[in-house]
Amino acid sequence: MDKSGIFVGATVGSISAFIIFSILFIIPAESNEAAIQNQIDENELQVQNQIDEINNLILQESKTSSLTLSLMEIFEKAEPGVVRVNTIRNQTVNETGGVGSGFVFDKMGHIITNAHVVEGSTKTIVTFLDGRSYNAEIIGVDEYTDIGVIKVNADLKLLQPLSLGDSSNLNVGEPIAAIGNPFGLSGSMTSGIVSQMGRLLPSGSGYSIPDVIQTDAAINPGNSGGPLLNMRGNIVGINTAIQSTTGEFTGVGFAIPSQTVAKIVPILIDEGEYKHPWIGISGRDIDPDTANVLGLKDALGFLIITVVENSPAADAGLIGSDKIIEVDGKEYSIGGDIIVAVDGMDVRKIDDILVHLQRVKTVGDEMNLEILRDGRTTNVTIILQERPN
Repeated sequence: MDKSGIFVGATVGSISAFIIFSILFIIPAESNEAAIQNQIDENELQVQNQIDEINNLILQESKTSSLTLSLMEIFEKAEPGVVRVNTIRNQTVNETGGVGSGFVFDKMGHIITNAHVVEGSTKTIVTFLDGRSYNAEIIGVDEYTDIGVIKVNADLKLLQPLSLGDSSNLNVGEPIAAIGNPFGLSGSMTSGIVSQMGRLLPSGSGYSIPDVIQTDAAINPGNSGGPLLNMRGNIVGINTAIQSTTGEFTGVGFAIPSQTVAKIVPILIDEGEYKHPWIGISGRDIDPDTANVLGLKDALGFLIITVVENSPAADAGLIGSDKIIEVDGKEYSIGGDIIVAVDGMDVRKIDDILVHLQRVKTVGDEMNLEILRDGRTTNVTIILQERPN
């Protein structure tokens, strides 16, 4: 125990002894039994309150002391659990290889990486910190969140799982660190801050990935699938993409949040796939010009333009736009329902709907939509179905 712990323990003991002394010797002898008991109860309450206050201080100190690590400590803590992922893909006669990153998820040998790192590979090799390599089996991939799970039968001593943090606690400006294998340079670390939260990231699947973390930590080809860590050394994201015109880092990187990882990875391990909930609509966010055309007070909400046939939206009777008008040379779709809230939460744009689906909804769940139709607000309940390919 450190000096502060000894001091706190001594303080608690001293307080208790002092108050007990007061109970025994300060209470007047002529006090009646009820008064004595009241005084005892009051002093015991004071003791408990003081002990609780001290325990709270200890807890706060504990949280503060474990709140941040140095970058060197984060690297030492995380490096044993970060791996290199090499893949081989047969393209007719020629074989092409790729390199990415990953991290140990559990002692069963499951490794988390990006779907785009391993999907379609004919051979996947995982290399640990000490240089030992193992062939990996692809357990499951989810292209809609770019998460992939592979498995190796490795020496248990090599399997050092990293802890998942809570990405919902991240704040813009918070320091973070990324570890991976940029350009094949194993065990490289970069650092930066969280630039923004809740980004919508386009993907090759045809559906955008919601709720993505934006960071300015340098992420380059080869970092894909590696961990994004907070200053406690816990994983808050999987590095997945960069925004660049050259293919190299230009200041904006993206990571899949740990909330999404925690929700999807266990199902990928058990079932090999994850079924995403789906509404079946397309449309546009309400911007100021659209709000003026539609006679809306505020530029908030999502205008439904198309309702997919036989979708949850169609089954619930949602209405898409049925007319196009031109104002100042620009065409506007009108007549469709406008989603203004989902399950009681305001909708500013489509991102809010997609993030809500990703975080808390599954196939078969009900979802309540508050919509604006013909100038009046109404509520519609839909039953979410599995997203079609």
